Amino acid sequence: MGSPLKSLLIANRGEIAVRVIRAARELGIRTIAVHSEADKNSLHVKLADEAVHIGPHQAAKSYLNMDAILAAAKATGAQAIHPGYGFLSENANFADAVRAASMVFVGPSGDAIRSMGDKASARQAAMNAGVPVVPGSDGLVDDLEAAKREAARIGYPVMIKATAGGGGRGIRVCADEAALVQQFPMAQAEAQAAFGNGAAYLERFIARARHIEVQILGDGQRAVHLFERECSLQRRRQKVWEEAPSPSLQEATRQALCQSAVRLAEAVGYSGAGTLEYLYDDSTGEFFFIEMNTRIQVEHPITEAITGVDLIREMLLIAGGKPLRLAQSDISIRGAAIEVRLNAEDPAKNFFPKVGRVEELVWPAGPGVRIDSMLYPGYDVSPYYDSMLAKLIVHAEDRPAAIARLSRALDELKLNLTTTASLHAALAQDEQVRRADYHTGWLEPWLAENGAKLAQAAPAIAPAATTTAQGAAA
Repeated sequence: MGSPLKSLLIANRGEIAVRVIRAARELGIRTIAVHSEADKNSLHVKLADEAVHIGPHQAAKSYLNMDAILAAAKATGAQAIHPGYGFLSENANFADAVRAASMVFVGPSGDAIRSMGDKASARQAAMNAGVPVVPGSDGLVDDLEAAKREAARIGYPVMIKATAGGGGRGIRVCADEAALVQQFPMAQAEAQAAFGNGAAYLERFIARARHIEVQILGDGQRAVHLFERECSLQRRRQKVWEEAPSPSLQEATRQALCQSAVRLAEAVGYSGAGTLEYLYDDSTGEFFFIEMNTRIQVEHPITEAITGVDLIREMLLIAGGKPLRLAQSDISIRGAAIEVRLNAEDPAKNFFPKVGRVEELVWPAGPGVRIDSMLYPGYDVSPYYDSMLAKLIVHAEDRPAAIARLSRALDELKLNLTTTASLHAALAQDEQVRRADYHTGWLEPWLAENGAKLAQAAPAIAPAATTTAQGAAA
């Protein structure tokens, strides 16, 4: 099937830019890459039909520079812009600017991004749609005195959450009022520095929560879900290991949770791919909506693996004006999938960042193994952007088989750079992980206890031509 879209600029870099280019080319869409000075030799630049230099290595002067990206789109005759994830993907003003320039933004409207990208307004939208939310403050909390009153009403422990941004910044857990007094201004200051918005609200803290997210697709009128992913293995609130479907949900809970996501997506007229995130309390069976990511997610390949649906392809078709072509009855779960992120970090040394040149690279292969990456021999890993080098995705008939396949694939990987592969190899052998007996707070104590094992499990290949990177930008 072809697409009404004929040309597409990808306003991103790395493996997601490569992923979008490949999907677009299968639909016959001409692709345009943008790149910073640091990325002039990147794989997405090599694969695209055309490439435009948009600025120096700093993200603020290149991938976050709306004017430069829009100018590149106009100069190359791009009909549409796909934002990928990160950078400008959830910037409502950018979505509006693309449409104001008579181009197609591959994603939801600016209004939908504003409504669901802001955690406080998304919470209100969820309540309006009858979707359960974590008990918390009634809207934003303006100052410390108000925070103290709300925390007393909610009951400790509470979580302070910045209404803007993500990535775990602007979040603090407070066991009592003394902690709240200390942490509230710190959370506000961190959010203001990171997102330019220090507004915050409070939620009840669920100590042994599991992080469940539901993938949806919508065309502005109708939405479907593509079941759920579990992302409970986290370090500093950053996902490390993701799997689909969740091993912790009973079928009745799965259906109720996924249908609530469809209800909310349809209530806000959502168009494109999006993810609704929930906390699941497996001691009570309760689930609570916490936020929505109004873009494609890093972990989308495991949903593609278990459903057989190419999410990027569907995004492009919807953006080109085609109605959603999937009915809910068309989508089912087939087997189990796991994704691990291979980051340029040393897990045996507190995840210290590493950079260098790729000199030896052998990707794992075989049935049910997928690699999403921008690496190639001779590529220089930059210190300027996110540390993720690749995503290793495995799919098998059930979860134990998927874990076995992951172990096999990690054993086949040959890369001269230090990565988090040793962490994933160790997790795949851990009995609690094999039993899916974990929660969002499980991994960090495990890391404190198992650091020495990670060093022992490090790849035998000695890193070549590597240097350490100070202050790598996310």
